[in-house]
Amino acid sequence: MSKTYRIPHRRRFAAMQSPFATTTCLIYLLLIELIQPSPNNNIFCQASWIDPDTPQDAQTVSPLQVVPAPPAPKHAKHDDDDDSDDKKKHHRRRRDPTQTPTFYPTFEPTHFPSIAPTTTTPAPTHPERIYNLVFSDEFNTPHRRFSDGSDPRWTALEKNDYTNDAQHYYSADNAFTDTEGNLVIKSESTDTEILGFNDVKHKNERITKHFKSAMLQSWNKFCFTGGIMEAEMALPGRHDVGGLWPAFWLLGNLARHTYVGSSEHVWPWSSSVCTDKSRTAQLVSACDRVEHYGLHTGVGRGAPEIDVFEVQAGSIKANKGAFLKMPVGQPFMSSSYQVAPGRIPRPGEGWWPAPGQWYNNLTGGMNTSMNIIFYGTYNHFRDDTNPAEQDYWSDAISYNRQLNESHFGKFHKYRVEWEVPEEASKKNNYTKSYGYIRWFLDGETVLEVKGEGLNASGTGAEISSEPMYMLLNTAISSQWGFPEKCPSNCPCKTYNCRGGYGETCGFSEGFCDMINKPVEYKINYVRVYQDKNDPKQKVGCSTPERPTRKFIEAHKEKYMQKGDLQPLKPIQNGGGECSVAAPMNATLPQSCGGTTRGKCDVSRNPPTCSCLSNWTGPYCLSQAANDDVIWDPVETLADLGFRGPNLKGPMGVMLAAFILFAVTVAPIVLNNKKKRRKGYSRVPDYERLVGA
Repeated sequence: MSKTYRIPHRRRFAAMQSPFATTTCLIYLLLIELIQPSPNNNIFCQASWIDPDTPQDAQTVSPLQVVPAPPAPKHAKHDDDDDSDDKKKHHRRRRDPTQTPTFYPTFEPTHFPSIAPTTTTPAPTHPERIYNLVFSDEFNTPHRRFSDGSDPRWTALEKNDYTNDAQHYYSADNAFTDTEGNLVIKSESTDTEILGFNDVKHKNERITKHFKSAMLQSWNKFCFTGGIMEAEMALPGRHDVGGLWPAFWLLGNLARHTYVGSSEHVWPWSSSVCTDKSRTAQLVSACDRVEHYGLHTGVGRGAPEIDVFEVQAGSIKANKGAFLKMPVGQPFMSSSYQVAPGRIPRPGEGWWPAPGQWYNNLTGGMNTSMNIIFYGTYNHFRDDTNPAEQDYWSDAISYNRQLNESHFGKFHKYRVEWEVPEEASKKNNYTKSYGYIRWFLDGETVLEVKGEGLNASGTGAEISSEPMYMLLNTAISSQWGFPEKCPSNCPCKTYNCRGGYGETCGFSEGFCDMINKPVEYKINYVRVYQDKNDPKQKVGCSTPERPTRKFIEAHKEKYMQKGDLQPLKPIQNGGGECSVAAPMNATLPQSCGGTTRGKCDVSRNPPTCSCLSNWTGPYCLSQAANDDVIWDPVETLADLGFRGPNLKGPMGVMLAAFILFAVTVAPIVLNNKKKRRKGYSRVPDYERLVGA
């Protein structure tokens, strides 16, 4: 059984981030284990994930009710409709959109989503379920930065993005908190020269990226399994100009996004069924019968993806162009569950699914439509030796929700509710539950995906049980919101707003005018809630059911860039250069966050910040944070079966004194005796020799 360490709130150690504090904590744990060893020691040195600035009325929430869109009304009669008795007698199938699920592809443009049930779901009769806050970041402290080692919650990448035809470089400097209580992700048109290893082409190269943006990840810091996540956000750019790709999403902790090697045969698997395909295409499959890296036998692992939204702006309206057969056009948000293995057969892109091609138990809300433009990805990796067995499809179970101008620059609430599957057992009256994922915008239903639909597909895919981490980013990709077809006489190979015609002709109209002045994606808060009465819901990146720590440690090169010593740097506690001339009460980096967060230590040269309790980071601007429970602690001697003597009081002090003598004084005495046995003699004092 995994050992966990916890300390009650009233006894928690504050901000165990500095080397001194960490050492003190470890010594304290060692003394407790030495003097009073117990498998039930309920001690852990850490600070909570909850931001104290979170309002009191946001400490708990309840799930929202899924309200489907009303049934699509009957179409008005067309002039060419033939209502002859002969036609009626033969019950000819009409070419109108069908209701949920889509049993036949439609041949005419649809004006309403064809996925709404014909009856609304009755309100539940069971008691209201309460979810408690387990994570929050209100971003109220200005001037926070998120470079590796600067913040306990988030890491802002400092690396090139080689995925999805990315045109941007992710810079940690493009993510910061402003003076209005927002996290800002800034996208701009500026050059970055890069000499590095291309994860996709597997070679070193020198390139220039003409755009900068930012991505924040909570990878291997804060993860959760099941619960409710909500954020209030204002989207960047203009609603009618395509080219930006803002996103808010979750990813399984076994894959670190943009670190391509960590994703191969891992993304977006969520299956614990042993099949011929999973045996060869899933890196950690249910077919495995040997435990490695703490992973459980018979349990398939992966990194499924839950997209709260991916937003595409633009001017192509519903039932036009690429959205000819869809009632939702640009701008839209796409809410998705991306999962492997994928379905075969599967719908063709741009077509409504035929019978048996797609999933049941999908419910869309008002102003939504199944995303028939993108059903998923065919995954092939260049190092695979047997593509027929190792390649695999992944599915994007996705609905688009119509947006408008107000969503860009103004704040709206985005939410996902995630229920983890559960196997039948005595504690649940032997009733298997398949879980669900629900998406909401300003409290209105966008999409519900029920696990029953995945189970009925027969692929083995299921709702995620993986610990998942949060991502916030704005990408710039020629695959997203750029013109569908390259304009004539335009090479569409290099995209540079400061270049000539050959480098600017491939953008959407107005894009360069928009981004020449930096655009900002603003996040007011991010909050995560869980049901404390549901043992399936956990906080932690390596849980008893789905451990990840040992696997990541054993394959850490897949989670690092060339030159990195570790995937993540330890959190810096103070040490940022400060100024005694800065106003001490101001929340500035130069004043170490002000008198309530840190102080400028003038005894050092140059003066540097020293953080007070519960604050951390180089300039003491970040709230200290860590898991309440360590489900998968690093092994100790006790974990290997060693138990020290159970000594209390004076006996413990005497033992400690003996150990200190044994490791300090005893080696010196023994060394001197050894020298005397070999014939060495002491040299008289120098002064005596001179005096003689």
